[in-house]
Amino acid sequence: QQISRMLMKLFQRARSEKPGQVDPRAAEFTLSLLVAMYDRSGTGYVKTRSAAAALISLSGDTLLAKYRAFFQFYAVPDGKDTLITRSALRSLLTDLNQIPAIVGEGCTLSCVEIAIHDCFHGVLNAAIVEEKFLSWLRSEPAVLLWLPTCYRLSATEMVSHQARCR
Repeated sequence: QQISRMLMKLFQRARSEKPGQVDPRAAEFTLSLLVAMYDRSGTGYVKTRSAAAALISLSGDTLLAKYRAFFQFYAVPDGKDTLITRSALRSLLTDLNQIPAIVGEGCTLSCVEIAIHDCFHGVLNAAIVEEKFLSWLRSEPAVLLWLPTCYRLSATEMVSHQARCR
């Protein structure tokens, strides 16, 4: 119910900002997608953080803005720093892996573990700072390769060239 109300508000605002460009059933469709991805056992419960990760990844924002938002949602405060732990990264990658999995393109749990190992390679601490996290994401890890690919595709949708083809 909470996510449904949030989606209604989100898409109402989008409809007012871009009249005629947002399907009136967008909230309903998005909720169905989130439920299909994150409530496969039919409990009627979807974690807010999982839903937020999906919405962030499917948004039209820049990759860097998405990566920073992931960090904000999954990192934990540690004194004056905010850090992401292996466990939090595992949760993030598992949540994000549900997006390609819904169309039969998800990876195995071992892919997630390999990605975590790569991200924490050479790190002695139990958690990493945002810059290390962002640097790892910019290297386009295989487990998330679909994310920059989808971003590039959407960024080029509106490109037009003044060239004629034969």
